[in-house]
Amino acid sequence: MDMKTAVNNGPSPSIDQTDTKRHFMRTKTVDSLWGYFFIFPQLVGLVIFSLIPLILAFAISLMSWDGFGERTFVGLDNFLGQFKDPDFRTALVNTLYYTVLTVPTGIILAMLVAIGLNKVKGKILYRLIYFMPNITMSVAVAVVFMWLFNADFGLINLYLKDWFGIEGPRWLTDTRFVMPSIALLSIWMGLGGSMVLFLAGLQGISATYYEAAQIDGASKWQQLRHITVPLLSSTTFFVTIMSVIGSFQVFDQSFVMTSGGPAKASYTLVYHIYDSAFVDFTFGTSTSAAVTLFAMILTLTLLQMKISKRWVHYEE
Repeated sequence: MDMKTAVNNGPSPSIDQTDTKRHFMRTKTVDSLWGYFFIFPQLVGLVIFSLIPLILAFAISLMSWDGFGERTFVGLDNFLGQFKDPDFRTALVNTLYYTVLTVPTGIILAMLVAIGLNKVKGKILYRLIYFMPNITMSVAVAVVFMWLFNADFGLINLYLKDWFGIEGPRWLTDTRFVMPSIALLSIWMGLGGSMVLFLAGLQGISATYYEAAQIDGASKWQQLRHITVPLLSSTTFFVTIMSVIGSFQVFDQSFVMTSGGPAKASYTLVYHIYDSAFVDFTFGTSTSAAVTLFAMILTLTLLQMKISKRWVHYEE
C-alpha cells in the first residue's frame, strides 16, 4: 500500500475499540431485557384488569344486555337514552353540586393547613394525624359520620343544642343538608392527602424569595399572596385535577349513609351507574353512563390543562 492510499483511507479502528462498542451494545441490550422483565407483571395486570375491561366497556355501551341473555347491538341508543333519563340528569346535577362544594373548599383548607404546619415543631406528628383519615376505609368513616349526623342523638346536634341553644337540622334526611353533609365528610377525609402535597410544594420554594421580600418590607400577607400562592400554583393545579376526578367518582358516602336519598338528593353519577347495573340489570345502559362519565372527566381534565397555562407558574 502506498503512502497516498494510507492517507485517504485514514486510520483503521483498533480491535479494542470494536470490542468496547460490542460490549456496550450487549450490556445495553441486557439492561433493556431486565427492564422489560421487571415491568412485565405490571404490564400484564394493566392489560388484563384495565385495558381489556375498558375496551369491553366501550363495546357493551353499544349493546342492550341484562348480564345473562344475548347481547343486542343498539348503537348510540343507550347514550341518547341517558340524556333523556331524568335520573341521569339528577345524578349529574348532584355530582356537579358536590364538586362545587368539595373541590374549592378542600384545596383552600389543605393549603392553609400546610402553610400552618410548614415550620412548626412536631410537624411530622401533625402530618400523621391529618393524613390518617385519608387512609381510613371510606365505609367505616361513613358509618361513624352517620352516627355524628344523626338528628336525634348525634353528637353534632347535641353540641349545637347544649352549647349554642340551636336545634340542629336533620342532616341526612333533609334534601337541603344531605349533600353538604356528605361534602363535609369528604373534605375531612381528603384534607390530609392534599395537605401533604402542599407541604411538599412548600419545601420546594427557595427561602431567598422570602428573604428578599422581608428586606423590601413585605408583610406576611404580601409574601403569601405574591410568593407562596404563585409558586404553589403547580401543586394547586395537580391537586385540583385529582380532586375534580375524585369528586366525580363519589359513591361510597352516598351509598352507605343515604342510599342516594332522600328523594335522590344524594344520587350521584357513580350511584346511577351502580343502580342501572346491579339493581335494574341494564348493563348496556349502565356502561354507557360510565363511558359518558369517562368522557366528562377527560374533557374537564384537558380543559384544566389548557387553562393552566395562564395561571400555573414554575420556579426557575
